[in-house]
Amino acid sequence: MNIIDIITKKKNNQELSYEEIKYAIDNYVSGEIKDYQMSSLLMAIVINKMTDEETINLTKVMIESGETIDLSMINGVIVDKHSTGGVGDKTTLILAPLVASCGVKVAKMSGRGLGHTGGTIDKLESIKGFKTTLTNEEFINQINDIGLAIISQTKNIVPADKMLYALRDVTGTTESISLIASSIMSKKIAAGASIIVIDVKVGNGALMKTEEDARVLAKLMIKIGSHYDRKVVCVLSNMEEPLGFCVGNGLEVLETIESLKGNGPRDLNNLVLTLGSIMISLAKNISEEEAKKELIEKIKNNEALEKFKQFVLYQKGDINEIEIAKEKISIKSSHDGYIKSIDTFKLGEIARKLGAGRLTKNDVINYGVGFIIHKKVGEILFENEELLKLYTCNHDIIISEITDCFEISEKCPEKQNLIIDIIRL
Repeated sequence: MNIIDIITKKKNNQELSYEEIKYAIDNYVSGEIKDYQMSSLLMAIVINKMTDEETINLTKVMIESGETIDLSMINGVIVDKHSTGGVGDKTTLILAPLVASCGVKVAKMSGRGLGHTGGTIDKLESIKGFKTTLTNEEFINQINDIGLAIISQTKNIVPADKMLYALRDVTGTTESISLIASSIMSKKIAAGASIIVIDVKVGNGALMKTEEDARVLAKLMIKIGSHYDRKVVCVLSNMEEPLGFCVGNGLEVLETIESLKGNGPRDLNNLVLTLGSIMISLAKNISEEEAKKELIEKIKNNEALEKFKQFVLYQKGDINEIEIAKEKISIKSSHDGYIKSIDTFKLGEIARKLGAGRLTKNDVINYGVGFIIHKKVGEILFENEELLKLYTCNHDIIISEITDCFEISEKCPEKQNLIIDIIRL
């Protein structure tokens, strides 16, 4: 068995065996198989896809590439949440402390940005001193103490996924249902939670561009979860425009704090309450309506905000020191009209070029750059009114690139629903 034969087999659209997948992944982790060879295999997978059995086998191999976390020492029901990635998606930062403030334990292992989409760990690292790596013992103790911990992947937990994730980010191999499903579920299963709620983004700013593909991904992740005796629920949500107003790591943390104060954007708040209601309902065996009321009360009485502050403090962060670029550029509209559509993918790529994401594996994130959008789809815009405020250290950005992302029309367009569907087993 050798990697060339495996690449050729998948290039010819043939199904790989468990042994072949294991050979490729194990030898990539050990360094025997090089980046350029694995890139070829990933591209063949993107082009020719994988069967459900291949995907389940890939997930198994990635889990077995490292350690898993035993959460049996944690008291109470443990839930986890994941997003398939979008632009301006800071949901986890709001949702995790909110759910924990309701007495449900949140054990979360998050990723960095992937392609044009932001990453929870990058956002948290915009907080001065924030520690995203914990030992298993520290992780478990913190959850027992305050009900919440969010960590990055360690070298020992699903190392295969960590390596593939970074490689996919810079080789144009992010948009594969099987690679996305195995990446998410290997981390979720290794992290140990028994209840997993997944926000599957759909639209031009998401990895899943169509509702059809999103449903396939959701059902596949539920199938993998069932294989490992995990309860998985998937929420399909609209990513035809950025979520909330802020895009960029530090800016999104600021928006998180405002949301936990009850001042967040309506779309972001609605998504948080939808996801949180499912998590609380499953964990406490109550109705989603009851769960939603509990979540709203925790925002009103500031318990969710205090839980976020406690969480940041526990992981050595300074909530008063969030990195924000000092240079601001106001971008204004050239004429009147309604926002008909937003090229969310292109906006994500602009944020990435600003330095909010990575173009190569070794790029260093600029946590302070990004932008605040002042107008969303369906809203009226007047000539010379501020459309967006840019926070930057990069003087090469062409303003027209940003304004071209916004289509303005004379008629008010019909707004799409944020929550498309909820898929359960």
